[in-house]
Amino acid sequence: MMDIDQILEYLPHRYPFLLVDRVTEIIPGSSIVGYKNVTINEPFFTGHFPGKPIMPGVLILEAMAQVSGILGFVTNGTKPTDGRIQYFAGSNRVRFKRPVIPGDQLVMESSLVANKHGIWKFDCRALVNGEVACVGEVMTAERES
Repeated sequence: MMDIDQILEYLPHRYPFLLVDRVTEIIPGSSIVGYKNVTINEPFFTGHFPGKPIMPGVLILEAMAQVSGILGFVTNGTKPTDGRIQYFAGSNRVRFKRPVIPGDQLVMESSLVANKHGIWKFDCRALVNGEVACVGEVMTAERES
């Protein structure tokens, strides 16, 4: 498990762009599970959409990339303070299955598929109450920061 202080050691993101509140499970070289508590106080809800707040799909995808980046760092035994960074490098086969709204807990699951030459590939999904909100493949690129 990782609390917010430990997550801040692995991700360079900060409010309002840090989209992981806690990591509940991590198996280096294999998989990770983390979550974000989605609240009405999120700045993006002001404009997306007034009267019908929905978390933007690109931010759900970003949240999945952030937990994947943590898995990459833990697997390699590195952190941003070591002069490394995990950049979001791409996505494939992304599908959105249900909206994510204020009050939801967005659970992100990521499994490592491959790591070649610093390019990491993960199979990901995001769930709310056990119901799939998003699925997709995420790629990160580990580089010097």
